[in-house]
Amino acid sequence: MGMSVTISAARAQDAEQILKLQYLCYQSEAELYGDYGIEPLTQSLDDLRAEIAQGHALVARLGDEVVASVRGIVDESGTARISKLMVHPRMQRHGLGGRLLDVIEKRFSGEEAAKRFQLFTGHRSESNLRLYRSRGYMQVSSEQVGPRLTLVTLEKAAVAGDFATSA
Repeated sequence: MGMSVTISAARAQDAEQILKLQYLCYQSEAELYGDYGIEPLTQSLDDLRAEIAQGHALVARLGDEVVASVRGIVDESGTARISKLMVHPRMQRHGLGGRLLDVIEKRFSGEEAAKRFQLFTGHRSESNLRLYRSRGYMQVSSEQVGPRLTLVTLEKAAVAGDFATSA
């Protein structure tokens, strides 16, 4: 009998598992762009702990193993900046990334009253772009940050009343 994946707030003791997952998940991005110096691969454990403490972090667990994660923070303008959505390679293509995105959006809509959601990815990261577009995100800008990498910023408005129940 299989185990089900549960999504919950990240705990301080999850930081090491999140960092290991991040290192694993961002190898393919680094290879795609020919740059192994990207921030997700160079982030320290202390920096990750600080990032988790200042914003929101969610994890998806299969038993005790962290198999997916996402982080974000709402800025003073009401923009929820979602970052580092990652799913273990063996768990990809099962809807887990979309589930995490839905949960963090709901959290930001409720607790933080975000007005909009924003995230970014590389221009060649087709599966990421496909996921974000399927969830209603639209490209709002792009910025060339290196000879091989253009960051694409996507955004969507927060829906008022995300927690309203229908009759």
